[in-house]
Amino acid sequence: MTVSTAISGDSAPLLAARAGRYREYAPSPALAPHFTCLWSHELKTSGPLAIVPDGYCDLLFAGGRLFVAGPDRTAAFPPVVPGTRVLGARFTPGAGAAWLRTPLCDITGRSIPLSDLAPQKAAFLESRLSDCPDTTALSLFATLLGELSGDEAEPDPEARLIFAAANRGAGHIQGLQRRLDIGERQLRRRAHHHFGYGIKTLERVRRLQRFMALCGTHENLSLAELALGAGFADQAHMTREVGDLTTLTPSAMHDQIAGR
Repeated sequence: MTVSTAISGDSAPLLAARAGRYREYAPSPALAPHFTCLWSHELKTSGPLAIVPDGYCDLLFAGGRLFVAGPDRTAAFPPVVPGTRVLGARFTPGAGAAWLRTPLCDITGRSIPLSDLAPQKAAFLESRLSDCPDTTALSLFATLLGELSGDEAEPDPEARLIFAAANRGAGHIQGLQRRLDIGERQLRRRAHHHFGYGIKTLERVRRLQRFMALCGTHENLSLAELALGAGFADQAHMTREVGDLTTLTPSAMHDQIAGR
């Protein structure tokens, strides 16, 4: 589901991290090459709920099933059942395509049963997690992922370089091409493989995440200051980009993240 115009005021969807109890956990050393974090989310609302793009791919466990949430270009608005508990593992840059044996451009904007992509891994995980109590499910999830990841090669280092360049902004992309000794078309193709879309889209998504991070750490900055700090050309540019990517206005996002 996508919406082409920004929504403001009381009708604005609730950002996913604000909906209930969301927590992130650092991965073990065995998991760290493949997963940037584990997380749990206990949903307390019936929506509407906005999951904004971040450039990552996640493995989810909910309702006894495992799903892969592919990278999003724009915000997703999934149906929400209050009381649902979701466990997640967020792949490191480049790890998702390798771990799933699937280019992420094939699953962009989609939520797919893990059994459709990696049936053996799905069977191994689901058979052990299905009857596990909620109190120990996250720990078991991490342990089982560690067992599976022990046989996985570490992600291609170029994926981390591409992600880092996009995260730092447009001025670093040409330098990355020189460092990798590849052309623009090759870089775009590799970004599609590792992240689901080209590096310019990845850059837009990561700029949105910089804006959100600033909203959480510098809540007294004006919107114009937030725009410049995040790397937008100006406040108008930020308003257009945030609206295109999330359907929300920057002020609505800022108020939610700042807890207003």
